[in-house]
Amino acid sequence: MAEGLRERKKRRSRQHISDVATGLFMERGFDAVTIAEVAQAADVSVNTVYNYFPAKEDLFFDREPGLVERLARWVRARDAGESAAAAVLRELRGEVEAVSPSVGLMDGYDRFLRVIHHAPSLQSRVLTFQRETVTKLAQALREETGAAPDDPMPFLMAGQIDWVYETAMGAIGREMMAGRRPAEVSREVLGLIDEMEDLLSERVLGYAVRLT
Repeated sequence: MAEGLRERKKRRSRQHISDVATGLFMERGFDAVTIAEVAQAADVSVNTVYNYFPAKEDLFFDREPGLVERLARWVRARDAGESAAAAVLRELRGEVEAVSPSVGLMDGYDRFLRVIHHAPSLQSRVLTFQRETVTKLAQALREETGAAPDDPMPFLMAGQIDWVYETAMGAIGREMMAGRRPAEVSREVLGLIDEMEDLLSERVLGYAVRLT
């Protein structure tokens, strides 16, 4: 269905507010900026900001809700004959090899991370996102394998698969904050992913293979 004029205006307004807020957070830090200041800079009312973003943290993590579904999406879209872990490894390698901004391989990512580092509420939100990512992945694995509700295996496998993803993302973050160039970090993280794959058991690597 084509996007209507009203929906398009709402999407653009939401993006404008988010962009203005991000600029303020990057310039002054998360805790130093108020919702009222965001509203003034974006030329909207405070109520309008809250209509789009229920919490201040939502302004900073505007794109995170989609990211918590990333591993689950990769698993659901895996190829025939491919396991859940293999799909995540393939997709993650592809993003890293492409030096993709979606995994933080871009200039300026260090500034984004430094804002988080100095704001406890943002650090807490990151932990929440990580837990949600594992939960979403476990749900996808349960559905894809038909596992019983009391079967712990989907959650255990989700933890193993997410370990690879979070370790790679953590390495990218550390190296980017150290002032490294994205292309250099990409090459090193590709090697790290290979090493992590070697550490995964055959049971993990062979779990939830798509038959057709």
